This record gives sequence, structure tokens and C-alpha cells, in this order.
Amino acid sequence: MAREINLVPDVKGEMIKALKLRNLIFFLCIVVAAASAAVTAVVGTVMGGQAAILEGNKESIDKLSSKLKSYSELNDFLTIKDQVGNISTLTNNKKVLSRTFGILTALIPSGPDIITISELSVDLTSSSAPVLSFDAQADARKEPYIDYNVLDSFKKSMDYMRYDYGNYVDKSGNTIPAYCMIEYGDDGALFNEPSRGIYAYWTINAEGCNPAADNTSEESDSTSTATNDYSTEDYNGQTVVRIWRTPQYDEWYQEVAPEGNKPYMSLAGEISNVEHFQSSCITYTGTIVGQVQKPKWTENNESCQLVAGGVSGIRVTGSSNGRSADEQLVLRFSAQITLSPEAYLFNNHHFIALAPSGHHNVTDSYVQIQSMFSERAADCDENDADCKSDQNLKGDE
Repeated sequence: MAREINLVPDVKGEMIKALKLRNLIFFLCIVVAAASAAVTAVVGTVMGGQAAILEGNKESIDKLSSKLKSYSELNDFLTIKDQVGNISTLTNNKKVLSRTFGILTALIPSGPDIITISELSVDLTSSSAPVLSFDAQADARKEPYIDYNVLDSFKKSMDYMRYDYGNYVDKSGNTIPAYCMIEYGDDGALFNEPSRGIYAYWTINAEGCNPAADNTSEESDSTSTATNDYSTEDYNGQTVVRIWRTPQYDEWYQEVAPEGNKPYMSLAGEISNVEHFQSSCITYTGTIVGQVQKPKWTENNESCQLVAGGVSGIRVTGSSNGRSADEQLVLRFSAQITLSPEAYLFNNHHFIALAPSGHHNVTDSYVQIQSMFSERAADCDENDADCKSDQNLKGDE
């Protein structure tokens, strides 16, 4: 039986292991150094290339910058570019001051009790709501001429003031640009037929005014085809289509939606297949009562209140007895009315005020606007017995 005898001392064995570990470490160091040198070479090449590219780009940028700065119209261009970017914001904030007259026509009563304005100012600077401030005089036209009930009735009517706006659309529901609609006649009043309501004229053949033609292939005679779908007429030398702002209930209502291209209005107030006005404020509802075939239609406009807060939206700042320019006894008063912020916004197209009766205001002609204003009434003389009578002082504020 053979036996092995280890004649190598333990110290010698440890030394041999240490030598092997040293050789392994040297080998690894050589490999790492070689790899580092390779990476350094690659990085150096890349950086050198990038530096060359950056230098070339810098030269190109300097040349383009010099060329751009040489344009004399550069400042104008930058100004125009900045303004174009702000067009949307400017349009959204734009106000239409001319609506004041239509609003006043709805606010100021035109019945037996007469209210005329002597001074008027409109504040559109408030971020919350526009404010009408005015001096006026109320004439009851009968004994007692100075009747505070006229002013009280005027204040209470604020609860019933409404407005309406929206868009006119063609048969397919495409919005017709606002500039393509003629809504007022030569007298400044809305077009109106007493038995059918308010309407407007659509200049269908004017450039950019026919959405159907704009959406049709250029290869076809799109304008002629689209125009033939409508009943046209002549207005002041223009080819126009009459569009009813007031729904034509009897003509449009059908119990069941008809086939083909026939006008249709449901009991829920949905209108299709006919050019019409899409109101952003008013909703229409039809109700069948008993055996009657024709529905009873109602209008609802609770969301678009003209005077913010109703009665709380008007503040009478003072009142006194006086005499008008024609020596009639009148009640002088000053007031401020806070209107809805929506009333003057440019983007609220086809805006009209609604009178307290709930009907559209169609009497805002130049003649009526003129009659709403008069010379300021004067204070009564100290010796004016009629003006200072107990009856005429009753209710004085």
C-alpha cells in the first residue's frame, strides 16, 4: 500500500498561492488598462468629431444670425407675430358697446308710464360685470304725475329681463359665419313678421358664407348645387335666404321624423333639415293636450338673465321731484344697473335683449332710441305748489 508524504512546508504552500493571486491581478490590470485605452481613444475620436461639428454649426448660425439681423422689417415681423398669437385672447375679451341701445330698449318701458334718460355712462372695465349708470325722469302721464309706483314697477321689471344669443345654421347644422347674416333693416329694427316672428337674411352666395359649398369638392359646381337646396330671394341686390329665428312650430312639427329632406321639429324642441337659429339660451317644448293635434309650445329662458341678480341688480341712488323741459311734473332719479357679463361679449353672436313680456325685442329702431333720451328735468322752484304738494311728495326717497 503506497503512501504520500507532503514534504512541502506550509509556508511554501502559502507563498505559491500568493504568487498565483499576484499573477491573476496583474493579468486583470493589463486587461482593464487595455480596455480603458480603447474607450479613451473612442471618446477622444467622438469628442473631436463633435467639436468639429459644433464649430461648423457655430459658423452657420453666425452667418444666419447676421443675415436675419440685416432684415429691416425684423422688428415689425416680431411685433406682428406676437399680436397674432394674442388674437384669440383679444377676441375673447372684446366687448361690443353698441349693444347698449338694444339693451336700453328692453329695459326702458314704452307703455303709458314713460321713462326717459338724460345722462348715461357704461362701465365695461369691471372684471365681474358691466354697469349702466344714468339719470332719468319718470312721467306717469296722469294724476298724480309724480308717481313713485312707476319707479317701483321699473325696478321690479328687472327680474324678468332676459337675453338671447347663438348661431344661425344651414340645413345640415353647419354654423353660418356671423358676418353673412343681415339681421336689421334700414330703420335699425330686427326683421319681423307679426304672425310668424323674427327672421334674418343669409347672404348665401357671398364669399365664405356657404358652409355646404366650402365642404364640397372643387370639381363640382358646389355653389350652384348648395344654393339650389334653398329658397332664395333678393334683398338690396343680394341673393339671400330667409332664416327664421322664431321657430315655425306649425310648419316644422311632425309627430314622427319625416323621411327625406323635410323640416322637422320634435316636441323636445330639436330642429333638423331646415335652416334655423340655434339659441344658446332658449329651449322649446311642445305639449299635446287632449285630442288636439297641434302641440302647445312654451319657451324657457331661465339661464340668461340680463340684469345680474334681478331686482338686486338695480340700485336707485337718489330721487326728487322736478319739471321736464315742457314743464310737466316728473320724478327725477339716478340709478345703476349691473348687467350679466355675457351681455357685451363679442363672441356671443346675434345677441338681442328680451323685453319683460318674454317676447323678443324688435323695436330697437333709430326712432325709438332717440325717444328714450330727453333733456334733464329741473328741480322744482320753491314756490311750485303743485310740485311740493303732499300727494306728489308721497314716497319721496
